[in-house]
Amino acid sequence: MLRNRYDPLNLFELVPKLGREMDPELVQLDRLLDDDVLFQKVRADLVCRYRHTATRGRPSTPVEVILRMLVVKRLYRWSYEETEHFVGDSLILRQFCRVYLESVPDDTTLIRWAKLIGPQTLEQLNERVVQLARSLKVTRGRKLRVDRAVVETNIHHPTDSGILGAGVRVLGRLLRRAKPLVGGTPGLAKTVFQSHNRSVRRLAQQMHRVARRKGEDAVAEMKGAYAKLLAITRRTQTQARTVCALLQDRSEGVAQRLVQQVAQVLPRIDQAISQTVCRVIDGEVVPAKEKIVSLFEPHTQIIVRHKTGKTVEFGRKLWLEEVDGGIISGYRVLDEPGQDYAYFADSLTAHQRRFGKAPYLVAGDRGVSSAKNERLAQEAGVTRIVLPWDGKGSPERRKHERERWFRRGFRFRAGIEGRISVLRRCSGLARCPDHGPDGMGRSVGWGILTHNLVKIAQTQVAR
Repeated sequence: MLRNRYDPLNLFELVPKLGREMDPELVQLDRLLDDDVLFQKVRADLVCRYRHTATRGRPSTPVEVILRMLVVKRLYRWSYEETEHFVGDSLILRQFCRVYLESVPDDTTLIRWAKLIGPQTLEQLNERVVQLARSLKVTRGRKLRVDRAVVETNIHHPTDSGILGAGVRVLGRLLRRAKPLVGGTPGLAKTVFQSHNRSVRRLAQQMHRVARRKGEDAVAEMKGAYAKLLAITRRTQTQARTVCALLQDRSEGVAQRLVQQVAQVLPRIDQAISQTVCRVIDGEVVPAKEKIVSLFEPHTQIIVRHKTGKTVEFGRKLWLEEVDGGIISGYRVLDEPGQDYAYFADSLTAHQRRFGKAPYLVAGDRGVSSAKNERLAQEAGVTRIVLPWDGKGSPERRKHERERWFRRGFRFRAGIEGRISVLRRCSGLARCPDHGPDGMGRSVGWGILTHNLVKIAQTQVAR
């Protein structure tokens, strides 16, 4: 049965001689998290865990505790295990998380509950936090600056040989699990369960040595090694399909889960084989959109940034909308790593919906600039439009961009680069540890939500 909260208890009154009290920022965060709208939105997701979660079963970890512990986790950039340990070990955090003298939920319990809170819910939570920022006069929404960042997925640097090798290892592991179920089938050859991991390791070592050499002989030897790796991968796929056909006739839950896992992996391996044949064997160029860079995070995109030391990043593009007061009023994990100017119109519309009017100043970098976007901003009623022209503009345009208000607005735009750096370093947006598109949405959502709560708390303390 889903519980809302424990009975209130002031732990500081139990040990008055310790003189313990919360940090001023934690006091403000505590007040913000008392908001009933935030509580109800989180509860609406958690209550969907099972059919009768709200009314039956053992009393659960309270919703209030889950929400506050997940905020604390992102606030201090702890793992789930560290969150359990430090909250249980701290009188102040026990009071803040409303655990009191009850047992702290362990890390696995926290993980299960956290996965129930969807990315869409976190966007709604952030919308509510922006409303709180407006009501507390932390922001008025008079200024808007937009930019994009990249959140990397938790993968190794991708290579075709690495993806194929991972496919062989994954299928080999699934075959090993399936052997006790169908290993005794009459007429089934023992070679169906044969592992090829050792052969893949040898080929990987050979490719590593050949890659250091140059010349036609090295190219020919590399192609030969890839041909062997492709043959091993196809052979492993054939083994998996054979075993999968036998598992489909079994009714056990384990057998059906193995069938689902094999069916999920095989198309990804087929795509990896196709791109390897095109790129290495045939010498053709494979477009970035058609490539798969990870079997485990297939939603990962290849994003060319032309940054010093890291010209290409592997992850997802994140679109950010920041208003005065340092509040991230909106964000989107983009489906395609397209041109930035295409997202400006939606940002302007969303800002008008949140604040009831267009911003006084809107700023973006050269990637956002276009005649259409400037026209949209003018029609919306934006007074100061700071979108520097991409390329060499006309003399009138250059004179326009040298005006004092424009240069001041462009300096304001540069501040979002610092905000992105803070989000990457302090809010966990550098690399996403969670799996899949939903995991990416949750990771980004908790990072931005916690950042906004902290900015509101810091402003309140400063006052």
